[in-house]
Amino acid sequence: GVAGAGSYGFQVLDVRIPEELGVTVIQNQPIVSEGTVWMPVPRPLPNCPPGLEYLTQIDQILIHQQIELLEILTGFETNNKYEIKNTLGQRVYFAAEDTDCCTRNCCGPSRPFILRIIDNLGHEVITLHRPLRCSSCCFPCCLQELEVQAPPGTPVGYVVQNWHACLPKFTIQDEKRMDVLKITGPCVACSCCEDVNFEVKSVDEASTVGRISKQWTGFLKEAFTDADNFGITFPMDLDVKMKAVMIGACFLIDFMFFEHAGDNQQRTGVWQ
Repeated sequence: GVAGAGSYGFQVLDVRIPEELGVTVIQNQPIVSEGTVWMPVPRPLPNCPPGLEYLTQIDQILIHQQIELLEILTGFETNNKYEIKNTLGQRVYFAAEDTDCCTRNCCGPSRPFILRIIDNLGHEVITLHRPLRCSSCCFPCCLQELEVQAPPGTPVGYVVQNWHACLPKFTIQDEKRMDVLKITGPCVACSCCEDVNFEVKSVDEASTVGRISKQWTGFLKEAFTDADNFGITFPMDLDVKMKAVMIGACFLIDFMFFEHAGDNQQRTGVWQ
């Protein structure tokens, strides 16, 4: 909620205006706070979870992980924080991991986590929950899974890892556990000097409908930080709940394949 949003690393804007002033709030104007331009607040829509209205207006987003100075200097694993922006560079959401210190530093990239996604009014609109699972692809009974809730407490979909000997593969499911989309990654993911693309396909895998891309950010940044950039493309008319699940899939992919493994400064890679 609004009261706790300050702990996620940004200042919440109170946009309430006293009624006696007779001022009409214009919904389609960007909000600027301390140099950050937020996407304009959209109007509520029927049958749309609150806070997901933003996703009806976009078919591409950029997810940028914030660099943590403490982590660079000490190798001490801190909670990940991300900006989620549209193609105009406006911030759509802010995402913050909520994991205790012991779990972060003992389990590393394989850690279970809760990741809270906040809108520009300070409301938590999406919650991602990853349970603890074995991180080895050799154990198909312990594959990764992520639950996406929107609003918090209401599941809208799941990201389920599928076992494959060579390729990273996932299924996006709706709240009823029905398969909606498939995700297939490359056989070898080298994050050096090139983008890494995970194709989002129809259930029968006959057509490509979107993409999750790990974007190369330069040798020095890749080598000495675990700050990642991702781009996501999806159809404009895709159900906003499935867009939210695709965002969740991006975070799961980041933790599984592109997080530093503690002090050794090595990426987990595909495969682990």
